[in-house]
Amino acid sequence: MLPAKPNAKFAVCVVVPVYNHEHAIGTVVESLRAQGLPVILVDDGCSPSCAKVLDRLSELPEVTLIRHEVNRGKGVAVITGFRGAAKLGFTHAIQVDADGQHTLTDARRFVEAARETPDAVICGRPVFDASIPKARYYGRYLTHAMVWLETLSFDIIDSMCGFRLYPLKTTLELADQQHIGPRMDFDSEIIVRLHWRQVPMRWLETRVSYPIDGVSHFRMFLDNVRMTTLHIRLTLGMLIRLPVLLWRKIVRTKPAADVQERDANA
Repeated sequence: MLPAKPNAKFAVCVVVPVYNHEHAIGTVVESLRAQGLPVILVDDGCSPSCAKVLDRLSELPEVTLIRHEVNRGKGVAVITGFRGAAKLGFTHAIQVDADGQHTLTDARRFVEAARETPDAVICGRPVFDASIPKARYYGRYLTHAMVWLETLSFDIIDSMCGFRLYPLKTTLELADQQHIGPRMDFDSEIIVRLHWRQVPMRWLETRVSYPIDGVSHFRMFLDNVRMTTLHIRLTLGMLIRLPVLLWRKIVRTKPAADVQERDANA
């Protein structure tokens, strides 16, 4: 169990949602602990064999286990982990996947970036190796294009990478006020909604490989339907916010002196 960090001004942990990645999760936890990072594992209704692995890992120093009795989806598991982290006094949490696809030695770079800009979401900008299936690589660009439309900007370079560091207060305020996709739609939806709220973002390149245990929980039909529904909702949300989003673009394109003068007279 992680020790509480009362009144911490800057304290980071890592949240790992886990669903039947018993062959990879040990390596993930070992890598994170080697960097001195506390870890919160969220068992999202795992099989008995995976649950046993998580029980064993939870006995390690600086590792906490939170359990869902049934599978509720990646997005719900991440938010559960964030709430647990906030209760323990952490101010920021890194989200990583349990399958080992992320270059976890980059986690410290994310922490240092957040230390410099604590209000920002530090986002992984994936650099893929040859292990990514071509259909998934090119399919990502359809989602990217929809996100650029939904934000009327190119600010979100990659909305699907699950390697990010979030400021917990801002993120949980959003989760308390707004429905966020509970499954594979989580990563794209939360980053769009944070952008709508003008939460700053920083992007760090990180290498991504496809998983060491070969387990994917993407359901071709159901998750594609879910992603289609998500982008319909976000496009409608963009249309509702269209005057505000357009005004922000106008303000951002004005010369700095004009913006400073307007702010001084406000």
